[in-house]
Amino acid sequence: MEYMIDANALEKSFSGTRALKNVSFQVKKGEIFGFLGPSGSGKTTTIKMLTAQLTPTSGSAYVLGVPASKLKEGKYRKQIGVITDNTALYVRLSVYDNLKLYCDLYDVHPNRIDEVLRMVNLTQESQKIVSKLSKGMLQRITLARAFLHEPKLLFLDEPTSALDPVNTRHIYEGLIALKEKGTTIFLTTHDMNEAETLCDRVAFLNDGEIQLLDSPKRLRQQRSDLTLTVELTDGSRAIVPKGPAGAQELFQYMSANRVASVWSNEPTLGDIFVEVTGRKLS
Repeated sequence: MEYMIDANALEKSFSGTRALKNVSFQVKKGEIFGFLGPSGSGKTTTIKMLTAQLTPTSGSAYVLGVPASKLKEGKYRKQIGVITDNTALYVRLSVYDNLKLYCDLYDVHPNRIDEVLRMVNLTQESQKIVSKLSKGMLQRITLARAFLHEPKLLFLDEPTSALDPVNTRHIYEGLIALKEKGTTIFLTTHDMNEAETLCDRVAFLNDGEIQLLDSPKRLRQQRSDLTLTVELTDGSRAIVPKGPAGAQELFQYMSANRVASVWSNEPTLGDIFVEVTGRKLS
């Protein structure tokens, strides 16, 4: 199975309004695929169709090599994990007991609980009652539950939106560890730094249509203005072109020991987001 997700000409309409328009893409086995776009662009609708929560108006989607509609069957449901804005936790139970319940449902040994709690930095809160947790802790316990059975395919909708930088870093490390074990991850996020850090490839969705799809590195390189910025030791900056003329100018600065740092003038993913969508990042 080359592709964990194979979407072909997906469309979805609500009351005659097209929310998703002719969307096609593939997600390779073992990659982290970023699905980026502003609120209302169709990201969550796409996830719901790929996880059999919504039926496409037209088009097709294969997930785990079978039609997405088959994910309702237990043998396929156990191979995926889904994190959306609905936590579906048992608020009267402790963090540990919530995870123990899901161990029973997914036939996972309880020893795995300690491992996932470390991944989301919740080891010290394992006996806390869920109703007493902060929003950030609820987000982390929901992620821990999704990590628990090491799914073949993991759907994450804004997974770190409520987290501080320290706990965000824990989540990143956990996702990368899952990827290294073979999990494929489909990620939506408004955080372009997150996409840059985690994603092998990204698709930009705007008004229900995919506008761009490539690796973050290639997308930035394609939009580079082919110049370098040289920060000099006196605090000033010089813009030099890439190529022989720029190399000579840079050599002169370096020969005079005047170079503090050098970087290429490629746009960030945030810059590309604004270019493609015409909207500012929130």
